[in-house]
Amino acid sequence: MERVKQKKKVVAIAGNPNVGKSTVFNGLTGLHQHTGNWPGKTVVNARGYFQSKSYDYTLVDLPGTYSLMANSQEEEIARDYLQSTAYDVVVAVCDATCLERNLNLVLQILALTDRVLLCVNLMDEARRKGIHIDLEALSKTLGIPVAAVSARKKKTLAVLVEVLDSSVRKWEEAPQAAKKTKEAPQGKEETKRKEAHKHVDERQKAARLIKRAEEICKETVTLERENYNACDRKIDHILTGKRLGYPLMILLLMLVFWLTMAGANYPSKLLSQGLFWMQDKLYLGFERLGSPQWLQDILVLGVYRVLAWVVSVMLPPMLIFFPLFTFLEDVGYLPRIAYNMDKSFQRCNACGKQALTMAMGFGCNAAGVIGCRIMDSPRERLIAIITNHFVPCNGKFPTLIMMISMFFVGNATGVFHSAVGAFLLTLMILTGILMTFLVSALLSKTILKGTASGFILELPSYRKPQTGKIIVRSIFDRTLFVLGRAVAVAAPAGCIIWMLANLTWQGQSLLEACALFLDPFGRLLGLDGVILIAFILGLPANEIVVPVMIMTYMAKGRLVEIEELSRLKEVFIQHGWTEVTALCTMVFSLMHWPCATTLWTIKKETGSIRWMMVAAFVPTVLGMLCCFMIRCISLCFGM
Repeated sequence: MERVKQKKKVVAIAGNPNVGKSTVFNGLTGLHQHTGNWPGKTVVNARGYFQSKSYDYTLVDLPGTYSLMANSQEEEIARDYLQSTAYDVVVAVCDATCLERNLNLVLQILALTDRVLLCVNLMDEARRKGIHIDLEALSKTLGIPVAAVSARKKKTLAVLVEVLDSSVRKWEEAPQAAKKTKEAPQGKEETKRKEAHKHVDERQKAARLIKRAEEICKETVTLERENYNACDRKIDHILTGKRLGYPLMILLLMLVFWLTMAGANYPSKLLSQGLFWMQDKLYLGFERLGSPQWLQDILVLGVYRVLAWVVSVMLPPMLIFFPLFTFLEDVGYLPRIAYNMDKSFQRCNACGKQALTMAMGFGCNAAGVIGCRIMDSPRERLIAIITNHFVPCNGKFPTLIMMISMFFVGNATGVFHSAVGAFLLTLMILTGILMTFLVSALLSKTILKGTASGFILELPSYRKPQTGKIIVRSIFDRTLFVLGRAVAVAAPAGCIIWMLANLTWQGQSLLEACALFLDPFGRLLGLDGVILIAFILGLPANEIVVPVMIMTYMAKGRLVEIEELSRLKEVFIQHGWTEVTALCTMVFSLMHWPCATTLWTIKKETGSIRWMMVAAFVPTVLGMLCCFMIRCISLCFGM
């Protein structure tokens, strides 16, 4: 039968966090979706499209929220949208393994509209835990259609689409089942009276809803065993316990770094060889076209060579680190990290959600800054944004790893070499986390005074990781996204670096002249002028800091590729480097101004150049102070 073209229907997808709401959305829409911000808000919304046998649907993925009582920006957005006339149907997604808690939000949505379809997700996990739900009784009790799915298995979404089509058809035939009419506007006195009793009314309403949700679950849910989640609790007792929580976190962090370091070296070398082989072919191609020499040098030895460095250094570690990070997220460990670190951030008068944004910064500080949108308090959001840079991003790891390998690992080889390097790298990361705590506490007592706000932190069930989802999210959503931005800022940087290295003044290149000018100040910090100018020119992308150092030391007009670390160490030692210089370089790499991409992201997120400057000033000053202290201590001990 030929499909009859119908008017497009708008479906709002609502639900608590961690119930698989986005999995349902992605499974239905596939690649037919786009993201943006809610009007006047910084919280991201996603819209998608799909066709069923009967209708064209537009899906709106509402922010995950536990309530519609407007205690946060997400709750305010969800409530305002559901009170509007912008949608035709609400699909309320629930987790079958914790239905009672999810029904609280469903009952709040039913107070706003009758056109609700309950999607009970994660039915496979519920069966595995011995949880049985009487879907027919649940539908009858709530008075709405119910569809049971396991959204990670796309085939089960056909059931949801079928129920959605039949429900929409039914509601079209019975127009009286429309959104409930809003209350008539009240006078000023009546509004004041209602505001005075608002919190009392909300608490009473919440208590009634919780009790009602409990009653519904007693009628519709049966358990094969009462301790169905005992295994999860036993694991949590270990991973979030007072004795083992932090040590296991550190060991896991060290394992991730070891796998990244051990696995990225060989692919990075191969990729570098391939890209620099391509450089010679490009140069030959320009010569055959008869291009001017200066244009060839700028485009090939400047722009392309910098891009080759950035890609060969960034891509292999990201292809290992991001899947590992996504795996921990998918299996349910990241909320446990936030739980462990919540008390530490509370002591700093910051929010525990900052642990999550800090974790995002490991891949890219710009992504971590964007992640700060989850903060409800503007004060806490600014603290998280300013301190996010103390966590080293993927672009800083090459510098840290090189310094550790050349000056601190010694004669260790093979697996032991990687293990020692991972241990020392973990110490540097812990130093950055400690600085995050210290600066957060300092900001909360000075320019960003205030009391820390609480937040609801749900520890979701441990879930079997989804290999396909991990690959897609880690490669397309993270690796290629971060690499694309790095390439975009590294290309013009390559042009500028080439010009500075090749344009001369009084017999010196501009690059050497700038390094010589900065040398006295650099020596005070245990560095030198070359190191400082390399960090300045590394503003577009931290990955090019070491190549600029090498180029300046060797007085070359282009970035120089040195494959052997022993040869590179010789170059540094010839120019006065010691273990103290390497340590100060690592500390300054950990604590200095954010890259251009992150600074621009801070400007966009805060809407203020002033806060962008503060975010650049704070880590830079602290980094300089730490380097100066290290130099003074080394002089006291004759190092």
